[in-house]
Amino acid sequence: MTEPEPQPRREPMPTATPDAGTGPAPEPGWVPEACTLPTEERPLRLAEWDGLFATQVAAPSRHSPSQVRLRLPGGTESASRVRELAERESDCCSFFEFAATADGPSADVLLTISVDQAHEGVLNALAERAAEAAAHQGRGERPPPG
Repeated sequence: MTEPEPQPRREPMPTATPDAGTGPAPEPGWVPEACTLPTEERPLRLAEWDGLFATQVAAPSRHSPSQVRLRLPGGTESASRVRELAERESDCCSFFEFAATADGPSADVLLTISVDQAHEGVLNALAERAAEAAAHQGRGERPPPG
């Protein structure tokens, strides 16, 4: 009598989890109902913001509970990227107001993000992500006043 050939062992398929880095993280709980961006596009947009936050030249600054300012690298390409992302974000989240300006002495791009009082929690969460990115990059220093 012959022995049956051993079958290859089948491992269960791994599941994608945010911790494993194998797929998009679940949508943050702070995304407001007012956001009209399709749900499946939200992780991609968040990744775009995270990519922008990773380029900060300084930690974000708060001028009021309803306003945060990011200091980003200067240059035409950077300024275009900032303005394009801000415009697309305004299209789906009309409660955001964005103002991108060039800082004269440094030529950095200053992106000021403002919201009404009802959406300060959303701004707080966005500012926290930006601050974490700056700290991770070792850019915890504060930008010059202004």
